[in-house]
Amino acid sequence: MKEFNTAGTCFPEDHYMVDISERVNIIRKMVGQGLYFCINRGRQYGKTTTLQALRRKLSDEYQVILTSFEGIGDSSFSSQMALAYSFVSAIVFKMTWDKNRDEGLYQYLDEVQKTYAAARGIPTDEFSLVISRMCIKSEKPVVLLIDEVDQAGNYDSFIKFLALLRNMYLSRKEFPTFQSVILAGVYDIKNLKLKIRDENEHQYNSPWNIAVPFDVDMSLHADGIAGMLREYQSERGVSFDEDLVANEIYAYSGGYPFLVSRLCQIIDGKGFGWDRAGVVGAVHEILDEHNTLFDDMVKKLDQFPELKNVLKATLFSGQKTSFNPDEKYIQLAERFGFIKKVQGCIRMSNRIFETRLYNLFTAEARMEEIGQHGSLDKNQFIVNGMLNMRRLIERFVVHYNDIYGSQGDAFKEKEGRRLFLLYLRPVINGVGNYYVEAETRDETRTDIVVDYLGHQYVIELKIWRGDSYNERGEQQLAEYLDYFHLDTGYLVSFCFNKNKKPEFKTVDVGGRTLYEAVV
Repeated sequence: MKEFNTAGTCFPEDHYMVDISERVNIIRKMVGQGLYFCINRGRQYGKTTTLQALRRKLSDEYQVILTSFEGIGDSSFSSQMALAYSFVSAIVFKMTWDKNRDEGLYQYLDEVQKTYAAARGIPTDEFSLVISRMCIKSEKPVVLLIDEVDQAGNYDSFIKFLALLRNMYLSRKEFPTFQSVILAGVYDIKNLKLKIRDENEHQYNSPWNIAVPFDVDMSLHADGIAGMLREYQSERGVSFDEDLVANEIYAYSGGYPFLVSRLCQIIDGKGFGWDRAGVVGAVHEILDEHNTLFDDMVKKLDQFPELKNVLKATLFSGQKTSFNPDEKYIQLAERFGFIKKVQGCIRMSNRIFETRLYNLFTAEARMEEIGQHGSLDKNQFIVNGMLNMRRLIERFVVHYNDIYGSQGDAFKEKEGRRLFLLYLRPVINGVGNYYVEAETRDETRTDIVVDYLGHQYVIELKIWRGDSYNERGEQQLAEYLDYFHLDTGYLVSFCFNKNKKPEFKTVDVGGRTLYEAVV
């Protein structure tokens, strides 16, 4: 019986998988055109699974060599000669166990390995000939796939290896070489260069300038997730609305492959229902767990403090940051899979990453006074398993004015939303989730959706811009409640008028009850 898999490569005969054949077919056409390119995506984004599927797809037409630089050891990168020998040895090792191997090619590479075994190195000029000869010996055009190229990023020998492949590509009409070369990793080749040379003049002087852009969408979409769930239903003999569940999974994961599989794995393994409540429960589980993806996220934020500052500004202030592909930290955030480009601005790539970062940043500020008040007030807000959001907002307004009333308007406008989340998080921690609706977040408005024990609460936080603006906000919130099939919503306005007073009122808008607080 198949399983959902989040540990390494997925295989269709063993694991429930979204059909990626369309993606593989696009890449196959690029190979047919003789293109060299890099598959650069975040951690656990399905790169290795894609390479394995591509290898199977290409094997009828091409001699596919799939190798990896992961775990080959520092000695293999000590020189160009050592790397060339390790490269050939890795190919020979894999072909040894391949029942369908090209015998002539295998015999030739085995002979090369034995010839240079004593020196454990192949001279650079000889290595060019080895590549040309192996392409001649092969019965089919040779395609080279190299996974985990990040492992090689600190070694000059690897950069020179890429330069050799480039030179052979440029002379491909004169000398036989690979039909196509595909590298896979998190960093692109420009960033690999950056890792070994800090001088500005070297940052973008890549030896891999022959590589074409790789714009293939590798995220998993709702229709593909639904197809995977239909296979699960058929094999397990269960029935549920796979389209509804798929859309909910996509809404939280943004199609990030690891998150899609992990949510399904949790629902299946923990006995959650295959419905909206089950997805929400799985989201709660994943937000509380430690895994390599989240650990790597935290490591990257520690490594790049400026990246952390950009994400904080985007999350808490509603600040719209333009997507500038030439800005180092924007480039890195996209490469790591943290953000995506939407209408020319950066946006968090999915709700799970966004909430995980909110939780991280608010946890770092947990000693701030308003967060401590949230912890102390918590028991006031939970009655018979229900969250009294109205009471929570009232107490937040009191603490906010007591603690920050004397602060300047600039501080309040920038910090209001962050402080509300600081107060909210300890109240729902361990039981509920929240996320910020990306479609409505800007510098003047933010919608927060709270899930607590199967109940939802929508709170709009906004800057007060007068009565007419407030009325438009009420109408927007009422329409948003319709989407969630809710009768009650909450509106918190941060007002900076000198003579303003805290105000609480209830209004009816289109049959929806809105509880409003002016801070």
